[in-house]
Amino acid sequence: MPTQQNRLSNTGLFAYLFSKPYLLLVLAPLFWGGNISAGKLAVGNVDPYLLTIGRWSGALLILLPLALPHVIADWKRIKPKLPLLAMFGFFGFTAFNVLMYNSSLYTSAINGSIEQASIPVFVLLGNLAFFGIKPKPMQIIGLILTVIGVIWVATHGVPSTLLSLQLNIGDVMVLSACVLYAGYSLTLRYKPATHWLSFLAVTAFFALIGALLAQAFINSGITELARLIPQTTPRGWALIFYVMIFPSILSQLFYARGVEMLGPNRASIFINLLPVFGTIISVLLVGEQFQFFHLVAAILVVAGIMFSEFSTKHSAKP
Repeated sequence: MPTQQNRLSNTGLFAYLFSKPYLLLVLAPLFWGGNISAGKLAVGNVDPYLLTIGRWSGALLILLPLALPHVIADWKRIKPKLPLLAMFGFFGFTAFNVLMYNSSLYTSAINGSIEQASIPVFVLLGNLAFFGIKPKPMQIIGLILTVIGVIWVATHGVPSTLLSLQLNIGDVMVLSACVLYAGYSLTLRYKPATHWLSFLAVTAFFALIGALLAQAFINSGITELARLIPQTTPRGWALIFYVMIFPSILSQLFYARGVEMLGPNRASIFINLLPVFGTIISVLLVGEQFQFFHLVAAILVVAGIMFSEFSTKHSAKP
């Protein structure tokens, strides 16, 4: 493991956490699952664009002291890939989160959590369409079940609404965000071979630039920040702190350590806990009601994930 990470893992709580790969791989999607609930709780407490700006500016300030030596060492590999890294930051980080946070104005946090399970579906379809990687039969079964689950929750248990195009705009925002993140995931194969801190710091920098551009040209303008910042409530600042630390940094750190200890094939399975945790957090913290159509959708999504991951696990080398 890199030197900086070894120094962290030799101290106190990190020493314990870094020796428990399964705990790390449960905590990572738990923190990611809280992101959509943070967007819902942000309504009336912090502007969604300011939440995105605060997230990446704070994360970048924390990351820079740790990442700067690695960025300098990796610069020759980073420089030719700057346009690609900028796209990662703009679309994989900023556009995804702007859509997710704004979707909270129109749809429930439970819907947003479960609908994020469509990301593996879009990745599978993208691999087939652009790289010719054919899914296995059990992956196809998983794909079908997951799609049905996503449609079920997006239509609130009434799939016939698709015929009249009456989908909630918030659900459309979430699914659009998932398409962007799937595209980000598919193109990660082209990222430069750098230390993970270098990659995270550079993409966080471009995510911040993207967030500022979104505020300038999509929201109310950069000068409007002078009004939005004082209007942010204590809960709003707490949410900014949460998203800058937990989904943006700790989830990445914990997942990287889990991959190191168990390997990517085994570790990646745990990402699919995200919609489960997201739904639980939405019920406990946001106060949303868990309705029957959510249960049906969750069962379908989890079943689809299990079919797909069982096929992947048993066909891949350890």
